[in-house]
Amino acid sequence: MKSASLFYSLFLVFTGAALLATFALAGRQPLIVVYIVLGSLLGPSVSGVVADVALLSEMAHAGIILLLFLLGLDMRPSHLAGMLRKTATVGLLSSFMFGVAGCGYAYFLGFTPSEILIVGGTVMFSSTIIGIKLLPTTVLHHKHTGELMVSLLLLQDLLAILVLLLLYNTDDIASGMAPLLTAFAVLPLLVFVAWLAVRYVLLPLMTRYERFHEYIFLLAIGWCLGMAELAHSLGLSAEVGAFIAGIMIANHPIARYIALNLKPLRDFFLILFFFSTGASFDLKLLPEVAVPGMVLAVACLVLKPVVFWCFLRRVSEQSSTALEVGVRLGQNSEFALLIATIATEQGVIGAAASHLIQAATIMTLLVSSYLVVFNYETPIGVSERLYRD
Repeated sequence: MKSASLFYSLFLVFTGAALLATFALAGRQPLIVVYIVLGSLLGPSVSGVVADVALLSEMAHAGIILLLFLLGLDMRPSHLAGMLRKTATVGLLSSFMFGVAGCGYAYFLGFTPSEILIVGGTVMFSSTIIGIKLLPTTVLHHKHTGELMVSLLLLQDLLAILVLLLLYNTDDIASGMAPLLTAFAVLPLLVFVAWLAVRYVLLPLMTRYERFHEYIFLLAIGWCLGMAELAHSLGLSAEVGAFIAGIMIANHPIARYIALNLKPLRDFFLILFFFSTGASFDLKLLPEVAVPGMVLAVACLVLKPVVFWCFLRRVSEQSSTALEVGVRLGQNSEFALLIATIATEQGVIGAAASHLIQAATIMTLLVSSYLVVFNYETPIGVSERLYRD
């Protein structure tokens, strides 16, 4: 019965998405909105026809892992290090400002100290999925705008992983520092192991069997998921492992072929991610968090582009480039949804704070998608002028 339930859920998700996407494209609407709205309609809080949202969310996690792997394939290690050095100050200062603003708003709403910190932490980051999903891989990845975004998002992802590691050790933060420090200490070891595996195993195999495309495809998937699982077992996130897996082979000519062939598989799982995001939100609690969530969402959508623009201008970026990066990164992160879920499970925050975070995050994801799709080049552009894959 479980496999039948999964098949039925996938049927509803993708058939429903195809139907709604047809009307959305005719109405010049971004497809990401379709997936989130469909999740809300079919999820437990409305019709309940897709009940096992947790299973779909687990599958959707594979899409995030593949997204980070493809991101790594587009970033040469030496170039990435240079970009991170340039954007480190911008990334750290902007995240700090967003966090302080979020904490201040949560304090105003009367939340507990732990809830104030969690709400502030969730607004520090921008969405890797929205930022990269709406970034043309054939245009901006190889231009300055894309490189700025990628380096800022990577820095934010590292900060988000730090927050997650802290949440996993909330029972006893003093004793929890040991596994936390261990997790960051093993990162250089993971990079070294990946370098050895690529140089002495992976690249020789790719060179020898590169004409067998099916084998290259399997090898790439196995390498990505293997590194993700290794990173997870060492106390890091699977996303970090997948990114390292990609960046270690970015210099090889076959990286471009792998990236192109994995994009459809990535999109399959990312559709599930956005669907599960909409389905996991309890609409019964919407009246309670609608107004405060909307205020927080609007504040993020206005504050983030302005802050990014100001800081990037201070490091000699052009005004148009700084504004585009700010608008593209003007939403909250999918990490906010994960942090809210874990914090609730750990008993750190209550239902009201959790749903405030979820409501504000979903609103920013939706509105930001509109802002980007209707103003900048994207792979889901609603006009020929703005469509770039």
